Amino acid sequence: MKIFEIATGYTSVPAKMGAATEIVVEELTKSFIKQSVNVEILDLADDGRLPNSLPINEVSIPSFFVSTDTSLGIIHKTKRVVYSVLLAKRIKKLIKNTDEKIVLHFHNQYNLFFFFKLCPKALRDKVTIAYTVHSYIWHDNWNEIKDTVSKKYFQEVFAIKNSDFVFVLNENTRKNITDNIPCNKERVYLINNGVNTDTYHPIPKENISAVKQQLGLNGDKIFLQIGSVCDRKNQLEALKLLLPILKENKNYIYAYGGGIISEEYQNDLIAFAKENEIENQVVFLGEITPGDTLNQYYAVSDLLVFPSKSEGFSLVIIEAMSAGLPVIVNKSLQFELSDKCLTYSSAQEFLSTANRITNDEEFSLNISNTIRDYVVSNYNWDIVAEQYLNIFSEK
Repeated sequence: MKIFEIATGYTSVPAKMGAATEIVVEELTKSFIKQSVNVEILDLADDGRLPNSLPINEVSIPSFFVSTDTSLGIIHKTKRVVYSVLLAKRIKKLIKNTDEKIVLHFHNQYNLFFFFKLCPKALRDKVTIAYTVHSYIWHDNWNEIKDTVSKKYFQEVFAIKNSDFVFVLNENTRKNITDNIPCNKERVYLINNGVNTDTYHPIPKENISAVKQQLGLNGDKIFLQIGSVCDRKNQLEALKLLLPILKENKNYIYAYGGGIISEEYQNDLIAFAKENEIENQVVFLGEITPGDTLNQYYAVSDLLVFPSKSEGFSLVIIEAMSAGLPVIVNKSLQFELSDKCLTYSSAQEFLSTANRITNDEEFSLNISNTIRDYVVSNYNWDIVAEQYLNIFSEK
């Protein structure tokens, strides 16, 4: 059996930025290799690819499209289509030239939709087609999302209907799909994302001050948020929740990092900070390269603030936990690890928890140790990869 992990075309693997799906492709591939599985990544060609030893089969696209459009505008959408068409042609050749059992593991609706449309059924029938649903939209209540799914996610619906295996990242997504999309319900599996527990880890307490200085974070206490800057990730809500603490403690800071999807939203954050005279305590970190640098931000912070409105299964949360950083999420956000997070349903609840984290060292340390141990035992990528392999072997 040979597995092709198919990168999305958003940015190259290994990811230079916070691109969750590309991280999943990379880490699954590394774990498959550890388990002596024949695996290869199909990815867009990139002369600026980060150094790596991954088995990557490059698909060349016009150089105009190689750069990453974090605003997800028309260039981004056109790039996805161009890459998907060229990817489908490459896969057709691969299928024609082998008699080996092949598993094609897709992670993006554009990629799989165009493969289905451009690859003849006779060739498709020779391979096992697997699709992981990373889209956050499926997490929410069906009555609230059904129109959006119909208008904007019809390609994903098509992919779900026609795949041999469908993988989801939370129970809400599985229920929405199995209750509302005509598909083989017995072939819809929940497999969580994992985390590289060697990369994301606590750092010695005596090193924290020096690392803070190196990163340019001068606050005594740091509230961290990582994610694309946009309404869905809800940085403005984080600032509003933290406002009383920041105004009372001028040596505390809110640091947020990620690609700016909405310039208007970023400007709203800046304006809110100025209006409330906390601009010196609000630090935009820009894009942070996944890996060691991101781990340092997790390891020196005191609380990961995660008020996101909708998610599939956030790598940020599990990375932070692996680094020993307590995480606080809104109770409305449901995913398997949510019971390991601190939660809030009101501003007062949030303030009470955040204050306890910053003032009760024993409480904070106990949470840090507990979540780190739990993640290492249950969510490393080798465990996740084995779950995929067990299912791929069924057909």
